[in-house]
Amino acid sequence: MTDQRIEISNILIENAIRPVAIGRKNYLFNGSHDAARRAAMIYSLVSTAKLHDTDPFIYLNDLLTKLPASKTSDIKNFLMPEWKTLQEDK
Repeated sequence: MTDQRIEISNILIENAIRPVAIGRKNYLFNGSHDAARRAAMIYSLVSTAKLHDTDPFIYLNDLLTKLPASKTSDIKNFLMPEWKTLQEDK
């Protein structure tokens, strides 16, 4: 191709999927299918927090400390973006 006005690069896509590929590779060594499933759940929660511009540590800390004592009807308060909205109101 001789037209150099368009840069052909997939680096942005590669950077976006790199954490998923690394996580998938790490799940192979979790010891059991159940352990891999739990790791995937935590990975999903961390990714969701990042997607909503929230510190994953703060979100997981709040989730793991308050959720066990919560009622089933309160679960919606721990889902994004509801949780973030409630934190901003404090």
